[in-house]
Amino acid sequence: MQSLSWQKQLAQSIRHPADLLEFVGLGPSLIGYSRQAITQFSVKVPHAFAKRIKKNDPNDPILRQIFPYKAEDDEVIDYVNDPLAELNIQPEQGLLQKYNNRVLLITTGACAVHCRYCFRRHYPYQESSATSKHWQASLEHIKNDSSIEEVILSGGDPLTLSDQRLEKLCSSLATIKHIKRIRFHTRLPVVIPARITTALLNNITGNGQSIIFVIHTNHANELDNTVSFAIKRLQEFGILVLNQSVLLKGINDSVETLIHLSEQLIENNVVPYYLHMLDPIAGGAHYDIPLKQAQEFIQDMQDRVSGYLIPKLVKEEIGTASKTSMTDQVLSKT
Repeated sequence: MQSLSWQKQLAQSIRHPADLLEFVGLGPSLIGYSRQAITQFSVKVPHAFAKRIKKNDPNDPILRQIFPYKAEDDEVIDYVNDPLAELNIQPEQGLLQKYNNRVLLITTGACAVHCRYCFRRHYPYQESSATSKHWQASLEHIKNDSSIEEVILSGGDPLTLSDQRLEKLCSSLATIKHIKRIRFHTRLPVVIPARITTALLNNITGNGQSIIFVIHTNHANELDNTVSFAIKRLQEFGILVLNQSVLLKGINDSVETLIHLSEQLIENNVVPYYLHMLDPIAGGAHYDIPLKQAQEFIQDMQDRVSGYLIPKLVKEEIGTASKTSMTDQVLSKT
């Protein structure tokens, strides 16, 4: 039986919490959901990802990432719509320039999956993303700033764009001599592995720059054979693959879970790159973990595994020149 194209998988995603509960063998009487939250940030889960949820388990770590719990309605002080103040650092629409030598291009507002802790869940994409009609202004800005060596393609998820649009963007960046690297921040290789096609890889490689993929995985259950195959395809085209995770209450808040994830990533030749503290996004406070507890996790990992299995614990802070490392306060040896 021929598998569905990635476009059809995306179009046929689960779009209502009741349908998601039914798919995993649970009922709305067991888990209530926020009707208000889904009007502001809808449910979106591809079936390929939902199939990795354990049936009849309300505490499944994948389900907990994508289900709109009633806790999203809680108004918690200091949890805001724009926790990183990204709207204040845009030299051009959809172009964020926060750190030295690199810029981030918000290529689209579309994602393949709606993670409930997303720090851009309230981002005004219609007014502030660099859709293709705004790319030229962003490209001109990049061309005129020779200090920029790396362009990060983000969103939303850049891999929701067509191969043709991605090829056009990568080819345009290839004409700018001081751009050495193009980095994709994407969840597609994990949630819809079928997105990683030979056509895509041919379109984004071969222009001279190094291509880096930073995938987003929070729990080892997200990594199945289809994901491993997609990652292998990326690597066959010379693409460096890193992983970033978010530390989330009830999902990966144990040393054993974090170690298992790192081990599974390394088995796929993926570098456990960053472990982010939760950004204080409105609607996401129930996922937060105290910093001290997070640092204890890192210390325990250091005592139990090799250094290359330990991601760097980081926190985004407004106005800083880089991510703030919380690992440096913990690790005294490698």
